Amino acid sequence: MTEREITGPVDLCTPKGRVNRDAVGWTRQPLHRTAVPGWGRTKRWEYWGVMTPSVFVGLTVSSLDYAGVEAVYVLDRATGREHVHEAVVPLARGVVLPDRCGTGRASASAKDLRIELVEVAGGTHISATAPGIEVDVVAALPEGHERMGVVVPWSDTRFQYTVKDVGRPVSGTVVVDGAQHEVGGAGSFGVLDHGRGRWPYSLTWNWGAGHGTVDGRGIGVQVGGLWTDGTGSTENALVVDGVVHKESGTLRWEYDRADWLRPWRIRTIDSDRVDLAFTPRHERVARTNLLVVANETHQCFGTWSGWMSTDDGEHVRVDGAEGWAEEARNRW
Repeated sequence: MTEREITGPVDLCTPKGRVNRDAVGWTRQPLHRTAVPGWGRTKRWEYWGVMTPSVFVGLTVSSLDYAGVEAVYVLDRATGREHVHEAVVPLARGVVLPDRCGTGRASASAKDLRIELVEVAGGTHISATAPGIEVDVVAALPEGHERMGVVVPWSDTRFQYTVKDVGRPVSGTVVVDGAQHEVGGAGSFGVLDHGRGRWPYSLTWNWGAGHGTVDGRGIGVQVGGLWTDGTGSTENALVVDGVVHKESGTLRWEYDRADWLRPWRIRTIDSDRVDLAFTPRHERVARTNLLVVANETHQCFGTWSGWMSTDDGEHVRVDGAEGWAEEARNRW
């Protein structure tokens, strides 16, 4: 399978809210205009994962039309202690999300939780507060850094646009219960998951991401599965020194749902282009059951090994890249 690369700006939707078939493909930069008209099945979100040697921070700003689901998550990587602060906002009141990735401001405020993501000169300013938590980080956008976008069409009325931006250099501070963690340098990076679309009510996905310096090169891993199967699109890519090498093959994910901390294996089904292993060290379990909205996510943090192929067929080792792999089951 070969996906079409889009190189110019394009509207995600038609005026009637159907997927624009000219928008189906992938990009190296955010080129899609993603205003989705109508109400009821539209999902919009910004998720930033910030990995450092001492802490991991996950921030979610989202609107599901009938609710906003916002979250601040911090993991102390040395002790395994988790700090979780979540809020559900009826009708997503006050949630701000831009219509194009890499522009403007995204924000949410509810109860004692606040998140703000602002595009600034040279990158993205990421800030958040919650009880015992303060996040003040900038994810730099180096010149020439590529950000993979892709449109996944289930049908004319059900579709998703995602940008997976892996390996952004980060700097700043994270304060946890009064202890300040400096962010920056080796082992610190950010990953953006930007999503806009209209989803089926029930769906399961896999997602894995990671970054590290391997053989002197900055190596980013971006893999997904299940939710894209049968659509002709994938969200898979290898990133080498900021350059995206798109992988269009379908991946087989192998892991033990009875023991999430056993090693995972991810390989291409129909080609010899991806052969990855993921060794988890910590499992995060997140469950939500609000009748209409329900979710169960197992997100494991650990280390990647194995290889992925570049566009010209070079097998690039990813050994030692840090990151995560997850399964998420949603009714929404």
